[in-house]
Order: sequence, then C-alpha cells, then structure tokens
Amino acid sequence: MLIANPRATCAAYPSSLQTILNVRAADESGAWLSSWGQLSRSATPLWDLPDAASALGIARLSVKDEGLRSPLGSFKALGAPIALTRLILRLWHTHELNPQRLLRGDYADLLASLTVISATDGNHGKALAAAARDIGCQCVIVLHANVSRERQDAIAHYGARIVRIEGDYDASVEHAATLAADNQWHVVSDTSYEGYETIPRDVMQGYGVIAAETLSQLDSPVTHVFLQGGVGGLAAGVASYLWEHFGAQRPQFIVVEPQQADCLYQSAMAGRATRATGSVDSVMAGLACGEASPLAWKILEGCIDHFMTISDDDAVAAMRALAAGSERDAPLVVGESGAAGFAGLSELIRNPEFSLQVGLGSASHVLVINTEGATAPGVYEALVGESAISVGTRQAAWMNAIEH
Repeated sequence: MLIANPRATCAAYPSSLQTILNVRAADESGAWLSSWGQLSRSATPLWDLPDAASALGIARLSVKDEGLRSPLGSFKALGAPIALTRLILRLWHTHELNPQRLLRGDYADLLASLTVISATDGNHGKALAAAARDIGCQCVIVLHANVSRERQDAIAHYGARIVRIEGDYDASVEHAATLAADNQWHVVSDTSYEGYETIPRDVMQGYGVIAAETLSQLDSPVTHVFLQGGVGGLAAGVASYLWEHFGAQRPQFIVVEPQQADCLYQSAMAGRATRATGSVDSVMAGLACGEASPLAWKILEGCIDHFMTISDDDAVAAMRALAAGSERDAPLVVGESGAAGFAGLSELIRNPEFSLQVGLGSASHVLVINTEGATAPGVYEALVGESAISVGTRQAAWMNAIEH
C-alpha cells in the first residue's frame, strides 16, 4: 500500500524544526562518538549495486550499510550513547564533564549510582546496555513477549538487567516508565510520548551521522531516499539532515514499514501521530512498533512524500536478494528490518502505477539504508537459508576479486 503525504513540502528546512534536529547537533554527536570503542573508526560502506539497479530499471542504487557500524550490528549504536551522554551532561552539569572522556569510561566512579532503563525490540536496548557498561552506570532493559531469547541474550551480554513482560512493545514502554518512576531511574527511550521528548530528540541527533557520512561518500545527487518506519526516529534523523542540507532541492523521501505495524502510514492519513491498525508482530522486529513518536512526526509530516507498507515476505525476499549478490554487486548481510527500504523499492517497481506516482524511472538514483546486519544470527540463517558468516565470506571474496 502507498499513500502520498499532502503535508510534504519542498521548501527550505523550517527554523521551527531546527530547535528539534539540526546539522550542527548531529555533527557534534559524530565528533563525540569518535571516541567510543564500540564504533568503527571509519565510515560505514556506501555500496553501489549496478546489477540490482539495472534489474529495477533505475540509473543507480546506493546502499548505506549500517550493519558494519559496530559489533552491536545496527544503526542504534549511534543513538543510545549520544542520548545517555547528553543526559549525564545535564544531570552533572556543574562538573564540566568531557563527552569523549565520558564515553571512554573516565567518570565511572562518579556515575556508579546512576541507573537507566528502556524498553526495546532489541537493537536500541543492546546499544544502551553497551553504552551504560562502557560509561560506568547501571542499565535495566524491558523486553516484551515477541522479543526472541537470542536478542535477550545479546543484550544481557553487555551487563544489563533484563525484565520480561507479556504484551507488545507499547506495553513494555509503559512498564519501563512505571519502573523508572518507582525507583528514581532515568528512561532513555528512542520513542517520545507526552512530556517526554528531550531524550528521544538526542537519540535522533545521533542518527544524523548516517546522513553526514553518506553526503561525504556520494559522487552524484540522489533523487529518492527510502527510510525504515518504526516509531519514526531513524527517518526523522536522516531526513531532517538531508532536508536542511539540500533545502528546497531535497530528494524525495519514502518511508517503509510492515503492513501490521503501520503507525506512520496511519499518521499520514490522520494528520497526526497515531497508532498502527494491525497486530504489530512482524518478522521485521525493529519496525514492529504500534505507535508513532509524536516528536519524530513533527519532522516527518513536512518532508516525507510517501508512506508505504510491505509484507514480511517482501522483507525476506529482499534479504535473500541482497545476500545473493552478483558479478558487479557485493553480497550483503542485511537483517530483517534492514531490508525494508530495498523491499519497498522493489515493491514499487513491480507496480508501474506506484512507480509513476513516486517518480521512479530510468534517471533515478536511489539511496536505501541497511539499518542492521544479522543481529539475530539464528533468525537470519533461517530466513535467508545461509548463515551471515557464509555471506560475509562471499562478500570478502567478491571484494578481493574486485581489487585484483
């Protein structure tokens, strides 16, 4: 399903939105993160897939690969540590703490009594747990019924205390807020709700690093950018940066989300941040969110040109296609949620009416973001029919062949 957003504009980035997200804060976040040991010292790859582009009938396809950002395996490694850092700087504002030293753990003794908590579908919780461990504070993570044991174990590996509940993601968000109030803990969530916007804003600022790197890697402008949905944080963080950079000449933005977790699609129809209409349970675990972030929606309502939904089968087919590679396309390890952008592009191309509506054609240069690698290796292998290690080995062989 595809819907045009009547509120989207191609005007300059509004000053009212710069108080929420702006290029300066995103670039500052990138500078701070350069000291964190969990992140790669170099930019993540921007893959060019000429064979896939030819098959889709477009001029060029670029894939920004966040699966290689960190051992944490996803773009969430950019958001949680920045939100935690900014929270600590506010709480200990009289101490003149250095953000880079903070992320290296130099103030661990000072912060030992601090406890942070968050609900998660997996990746945000793992990033927060890792950041808390390295900074030196305590972390509690609330997991809902649909989070796999594999993802739970990955979070616990970084020292977080796990609390499991029945219900869905939104129920886990409510439970985390209750525990925080009862215990005087601090919620570090990547979704906003009434009275809670500062930390989700900080999380989204970290995601702007993806856009900054991509701009430095591109050798020609993109015409279309496909962004994963979820609560809207990634889409807002990346789109706001590109919108501010390009102004009225910004690319077209398309948000993709699961059919059964369509909170942003429904928000576009309602004209306000609202809830999904489906069961929310999706193989795209990171996008299985029932309610849009009101703060993210303030950004998205003015710049996302189209919202669309895809099936779980579409996502799995995209994972397999990207893993296969070709003579000119590197095999890529792309997780369930990471494949959504490419799946959305493929679905639009299969429907000429939708392609025309979005303006996709032989001159289009499309950017998609692989937001995660195989963050649940067992799930990845079951869906793709090949282990992530095997795909990575084929990728290394492909790169070696290209270089020689």
